[in-house]
Amino acid sequence: MSAQTLYGVALEFDSPVELIEAARAVRAKGFRKVEAYLPYPIEELDEILPGSDPVPLMVLIGGILGGLTALAMEYYIAVIDYPINVGGRPLNSWPAFIPITFELTVLLAAIAAFAGSLWLAGLPLLHHPVFNLSEFDRVTDDRFFLIVEAKDPLFKDDTIRNSLWQLNALRIKEVEGS
Repeated sequence: MSAQTLYGVALEFDSPVELIEAARAVRAKGFRKVEAYLPYPIEELDEILPGSDPVPLMVLIGGILGGLTALAMEYYIAVIDYPINVGGRPLNSWPAFIPITFELTVLLAAIAAFAGSLWLAGLPLLHHPVFNLSEFDRVTDDRFFLIVEAKDPLFKDDTIRNSLWQLNALRIKEVEGS
C-alpha cells in the first residue's frame, strides 16, 4: 500500500485497560497523531491523548466581532447617517445601544461555535477512512481501537508494525485512505 493512500495503522483491543496501556506506550514513543475509538467515554484517555480545542477562542472572537459590529452600526446610524434629537438626549446614547449589542454578540458567538465545530470535525464528511476496516463496526459494542495516523512525523511504513506489535493488540491493520 503506498503512503499516498494510507490513512494509518489501527490497533484493536478487547478491553479498555489494554487500550489505555497502549495509548500511553504510543505517546511515550513520540507519536502525536493518535485517535481512539471506544464504545463509551474513558476520562483517563483524555489526559493521555490530549487534543487542543480552539472552539472557545472562536466563540470569543465571534462574540467580540458581534459586539463591535453592533456598536459601530448603531453609532453610524444614530450619529452620522440619520441623527434625530429626541427629548434633548445625546445622539450617542449608549444605554439605548445595549440590547442590540448584546443580541448581535450572542448571535455571532453562536454562529462561530456552530461553524467552528463543524469545520473542526471535518464535516461534511460522508465517509471516514476508519470505516474501511471490516472489524470497525464492533467499536459500538465491545471493541476498542487506537489509530496512529500516517500524517504523524514519526510514522514510517516499514517500522510502524514492528514498534506497535509489542502492544498486545488483537489485530493490527493498515487503514486505507479515501
